[in-house]
Amino acid sequence: YVDQWDWEKIISREARNLDFLKQTVRSIVGALAENQSFLHTVFPQLSVLPRLTREVTFITSQELEDLYPQLTPHERENEITRQKKTVFIMQIGDTLKSGKRHDGRAPDYDDWRLNGDLLMWSDVLNRAIELSSMGIRVDERSLTEQLKKSGCEDRMKYEYHQMIANGTLPLTIGGGIGQSRICMLLLQKAHVGEVQASVWDKETLQQCESAGIEIL
Repeated sequence: YVDQWDWEKIISREARNLDFLKQTVRSIVGALAENQSFLHTVFPQLSVLPRLTREVTFITSQELEDLYPQLTPHERENEITRQKKTVFIMQIGDTLKSGKRHDGRAPDYDDWRLNGDLLMWSDVLNRAIELSSMGIRVDERSLTEQLKKSGCEDRMKYEYHQMIANGTLPLTIGGGIGQSRICMLLLQKAHVGEVQASVWDKETLQQCESAGIEIL
């Protein structure tokens, strides 16, 4: 069971650009902020919790590496989100100047030039929480390029890849939005078990009890 909302929207070829991607990200962040405002209206006691930062800082994975070359990708994410609070790290999947990747991305899913991760800062956890991995999907050109870079050109024999290559499938943008992660952020919780009923090992339950964390 994947605890997230998956969404996909058909777009025109003219919409396959960074401006449209950023506009979509701002819409998602705006919806989250509006949801938080509604929660504070219904449950005034939540008003003491930090407000989400509506203004999104957009930065590419290469710009982030240039900014913090001494840090690991995960450390870079935490550092930029600590400062800016709401961040969208773009262009994930391709090799950076260092010869490494910021993070892995399938070559036949997102267009590596038009994708990214949405992160927000958690004061409780003192680190960034990734709320969404999303992007404009590959078209026939980016699919061919990315399969070649990844050494996966043999995948072109599959029906899905052929349907992208010949234009049978529509152009789209899409992603996943973590349900429990949103709840953790809006309610400022430290453990996913505070917002999601699940099964946990004894050690986890004992640690949470010692820390005063009530697990569902």
